[in-house]
Amino acid sequence: MPVNGLPKGVVMDYLPLFHKLQGRDVLLVGGGEMALRKARLLLDSGALLRVVAPFICDALHALVASKHGDCQLREYQETDLQGSCLVLACTDQTEVNVAIATQANRLGLPVYAVGASELSSIIFPAIVDRSPLIIAVSTAGHAPVLARLVRAKIESWLPASYGRLAGLAAKFRDQVKTLMPDVQPRRVFWEDVFQGAIAEHVFAGREQQAEQLLNEKISGAQNQAVGEVYLVGAGPGDPDLLTFKALRLMQQADVVLYDRLVAPAILELCRRDAERIYVGKQASKHSVPQDQINLKLVELAQQGKRVVRLKGGDPFIFGRGGEEIEELAAQHIPFQVVPGITAASGCSAYAGIPLTHRDYAQSVRFVTGHPKEGVLDLPWAELVSTTQTVVFYMGLGCLPDICQQLRAHGRAAQTPIALIENGTTAQQRVFVGTLETIKQQMQDFAVQSPSLIIVGEVVALRDKLSWFAGAH
Repeated sequence: MPVNGLPKGVVMDYLPLFHKLQGRDVLLVGGGEMALRKARLLLDSGALLRVVAPFICDALHALVASKHGDCQLREYQETDLQGSCLVLACTDQTEVNVAIATQANRLGLPVYAVGASELSSIIFPAIVDRSPLIIAVSTAGHAPVLARLVRAKIESWLPASYGRLAGLAAKFRDQVKTLMPDVQPRRVFWEDVFQGAIAEHVFAGREQQAEQLLNEKISGAQNQAVGEVYLVGAGPGDPDLLTFKALRLMQQADVVLYDRLVAPAILELCRRDAERIYVGKQASKHSVPQDQINLKLVELAQQGKRVVRLKGGDPFIFGRGGEEIEELAAQHIPFQVVPGITAASGCSAYAGIPLTHRDYAQSVRFVTGHPKEGVLDLPWAELVSTTQTVVFYMGLGCLPDICQQLRAHGRAAQTPIALIENGTTAQQRVFVGTLETIKQQMQDFAVQSPSLIIVGEVVALRDKLSWFAGAH
């Protein structure tokens, strides 16, 4: 079933979990190179390692002995599973690994078996170790080289000092929790620590100064956090078109209010535990009136929450963002506005239709095609210049009227026009015709919203400049 108005996502092959193995018995069957690599990880985690194999290489034997583990030179027996909290079958015989995995699964023991992924209940990810900060990267075993490449990128981006920053936080964690028993202000407090001057001191190796600043921050901390609203443009659909600032604010918000035009893939980039509230509108189906959205933003911010108002495209281009921040300003609620790539720019680019071109169009005009009180009242005489591109937002339902009015005011019936459905996404479809023929294409191909309409000579360039392989 859909969740929060979104289609059900792809099921994860594995749920990433971290296991505490200090002082716990782990069974490793196998004595070769693969067993050695896994033994290093297990011993680094503090596990009490038992290795069972008829042959154990010298390096593995020495490593286990140095960590007070146990090596037994013999064949594996099912009774070896007893008392283990984790089992690894790392022999060079697939049938043995399969047998061990089958027995461990029957006992409900977590098991990793080389060459028997279908029987393994756990896998080993690529690990970035900045203890106590640990990052695990996995492709569910499908592309381990890719996982290692991603790990390498993270390694190069994440300095070792992040571990020291986590250690500093651990030192003051209980004190801050006592001072701020409510989760919300405590979260804001730590985000300020991790993104401000205290973190910079740690990264520069000035940990004494960092600790002093943190003490001062704790001494002056207030229990009540000040809420804020972030008006964020989500762009036309492709998550890669988000700005860095948009992504950063989305990942620290406590609540997300989102529109119908916000792609599910973009919503998934918000903080996982953020409350999500759908306030989308559709023609003749207003789920939440605009004035109620405005009041909801004020109410949530007054509760001390950080609120992202996520809007498709750009919030200040037919997004009613101005109305929302007017209310916030009137109520003295702090806010920020993050521009997004508007649909006209994103969809035209992905359709291979430049909005301006020296030989065809020297200006572009953005127009709402949404009727007000049932009437599409536009300055038609200003929209018929042959050297101007006109982009209609929300105009699909009025397409026949748009074509008729443009022709009535002087545009030729053969003027090129494009319909772009679900622009910038994998579902993008583009239909090119003329003011005379496009209505029939809309009907023949059952074009649906969200769709953008582009009128002008630049549309004829699509055949030459199209590059994005959408659905059509």
